[in-house]
Amino acid sequence: MLPSADQQEILRRRTFAIISHPDAGKTTLTEKLLLYGGAIHVAGAVKSNKIRKTATSDWMEIEKQRGISVATSVMGFDYRPTFQNAEEQTYHINILDTPGHQDFAEDTFRTLTAVDSAIVVIDAAKGVETQTRRLMEVCRMRKTPVMVFVNKMDREGKDPFDLLDEVERELGIHVRPLSWPINQGQRFKGVYNIYQSTLDLYQPDKTHVTESIQFDDVTDPQIAALVGDKDAEKLQEDLEMIEGVYNPFSESDYLAGELAPVFFGSALNTFGVKELLECFVHIAPSPRPVQAEEREVSPMEDKFTGFCFKIHANMDPNHRSCIAFFKICSGKFVRNTYYKHVRKDQQMRFAAPTCFMAQRKETVDEAYAGDIVGLPDTGNFKIGDTLTSGENLHFKGLPSFSPEMFKYIDNADPMKQKQLDKGVAQLMDEGVAQLFTSQLNGRKIIGTVGQLQFEVIQYRLEHEYQAKCKWQPLQMYKACWIAVSDQDGYAELDTFKKRKAQYMATDKEGRDVFMADSAYVLNMAQQDYKHITFHFTSEF
Repeated sequence: MLPSADQQEILRRRTFAIISHPDAGKTTLTEKLLLYGGAIHVAGAVKSNKIRKTATSDWMEIEKQRGISVATSVMGFDYRPTFQNAEEQTYHINILDTPGHQDFAEDTFRTLTAVDSAIVVIDAAKGVETQTRRLMEVCRMRKTPVMVFVNKMDREGKDPFDLLDEVERELGIHVRPLSWPINQGQRFKGVYNIYQSTLDLYQPDKTHVTESIQFDDVTDPQIAALVGDKDAEKLQEDLEMIEGVYNPFSESDYLAGELAPVFFGSALNTFGVKELLECFVHIAPSPRPVQAEEREVSPMEDKFTGFCFKIHANMDPNHRSCIAFFKICSGKFVRNTYYKHVRKDQQMRFAAPTCFMAQRKETVDEAYAGDIVGLPDTGNFKIGDTLTSGENLHFKGLPSFSPEMFKYIDNADPMKQKQLDKGVAQLMDEGVAQLFTSQLNGRKIIGTVGQLQFEVIQYRLEHEYQAKCKWQPLQMYKACWIAVSDQDGYAELDTFKKRKAQYMATDKEGRDVFMADSAYVLNMAQQDYKHITFHFTSEF
């Protein structure tokens, strides 16, 4: 077991992801959480004419222009709660701001494997949307504790009770409000914090922090003086109804992933965010055990283990470097110590491991279970790789995806062939898209989940690697990885490869891939060649 000082360090860690449908306000919420943590002093905005500063987590050029997140960013800061009866403890918080757009869903799915809890952001006017449902399924599968933040209360939206019913019905989870809005839209007066019995009056302020008032009792006449008799009466009725309808808040149900506490506010106007953060550090889980294929790994073990869940190319345009993001599962990571790279079976040490504040990086000497560290990657890592103190472990559950859209990538500038090859190789390592090389003509094919990814690849090649590319349409139904298990199969596989030579390609690992151009062709191939199995993901 670890020494007690290291155990204390692990217990004060809180690692979570912010997930939702596009445009619900994830990046804005992240920005405000950083503001409270003192990590930044003025909050940036995703899209705004008056605020000069862009959001901290949207640091890529394309993100600033379009106002969307296209890659998960990691931010870490220390926070000390300020509410009454708070223990004198500083928490270390790691936030992962994820892209909401479905074309980048697999980046988000992988991120969810590296966090201990999640905050789901819901737009008060639109309610629960498709992407939120998909992400929630992943959380339920992994039993990840979830909190809900209903955003944009300063705009007209649905009735709060209707919203809660919708969340319960659509996301398949019990809810319990821990703060309650007083009116909404133009008439929005503030939020009553049920968890701490305080009233927060609404003062719109996009870049700084507002104060709250403490009350012992909701029937206090002062409340009516502050918000008006009618709203004070409605608040009392609503709170009685909440007590009658919803079960009392149970921390154990929340940690088991069965109950979601709900908070209301407006992230843009820095309102209701502090209540969320204070309650979060108090009840959210410290790092949890992680299941490996061999055994369960407890965070308190003295030996170091960790896995790579994301690779980001070109974080620093001056150096063209790749960084592998590692989630530490147990023990303590120390700089310049030798660790075992399980897949390659070799010892490696890292002279410059980093912790993150989106794009800004700082070198760290040590990190603990629950932290996310960045390790410089020179082509040694793939998504899912494990580092340990010597034990052979394999962490499971990193999802991969089957591409749905395919295009040929051609070089548009013959002088820049080298830059293009390098750029494509690095961007494919990130897992944003997949690269296939046709065996018929040797042309490169890129497979993605959505159209937006092609645009992002093109933009990043041009601006980060100074290479221009053109896309050629390609009619393709599915890419299938083919494998055989017995001796008879090998002869059949040779015949198959000769007959289907025009449809054959290899992926970047050199494995055979069958590119079926229609469902009919794929069905016929599956019927005719019984010994060959067709896989739709590369991790079979």
